[in-house]
Amino acid sequence: MDITGILKVKSEAQQVSEKFKKREFVLTDNSSQYPQHISFQLTQDKCNLIDNYAVGAEIKVHFNLRGREWTSPKNEIKYFNTLEAWRIEGGNSAAASSSSSNEMNSVAETFTASSQEDDLPF
Repeated sequence: MDITGILKVKSEAQQVSEKFKKREFVLTDNSSQYPQHISFQLTQDKCNLIDNYAVGAEIKVHFNLRGREWTSPKNEIKYFNTLEAWRIEGGNSAAASSSSSNEMNSVAETFTASSQEDDLPF
């Protein structure tokens, strides 16, 4: 799944246990009449994915929906959902990919032009 929105909040990474680290951030989705503020979680080695984006930037978040069951000490069963982000892109990814496509075409033209001047037999 993915969603594009504005980065509203970016928290610091938290070392939950010796083996588990997480970082949360909030994305504002303005695609409907009422803005939705959606909380995401990054874990382990993915915690730094949000570092390159400033609050207020438009980003595209790729995520998985996770659900789990927990039994309290009073034997009550509770359910939790988490939106676990695994990839983040700048919101103008279409512009970025067309820019890199233009660079590739330029490199191909340069390579073609220089190979025509070459008089090697192979």
